[in-house]
Amino acid sequence: MSKNFLNFIITIIVAIILSQFLPWWSVMIAGYVTALFFSLKRVAVFLVPFMAIFLFWVVYAFWLGNSNNFILAKKIAILLPLQGNAYFLLLLTGIVGGLAAGVAALFGKQCSLLVKR
Repeated sequence: MSKNFLNFIITIIVAIILSQFLPWWSVMIAGYVTALFFSLKRVAVFLVPFMAIFLFWVVYAFWLGNSNNFILAKKIAILLPLQGNAYFLLLLTGIVGGLAAGVAALFGKQCSLLVKR
């Protein structure tokens, strides 16, 4: 298995476990921790945690919203400039979570480089 795929899977697993006990920012801890232990190169440092948490949040939000026909998601999408489209809200949710995890992973990579020096 490649480091990218292993980091992707472990980031999702850590995020799932931490999200049971911590608020939304637990995905940042997952991105940070996996970046400390898995040395990725260049853009992969940001993109792998971004895609992992993007997928996790979109699937989880879809699973939660699907049980009630996206009633709350549609109301929130009306408040935001999304014309009431719940699927755009799911996409936006994934992007926000992915950005948080990606930035935290960049910070984790920088911390690991600082410690190695």
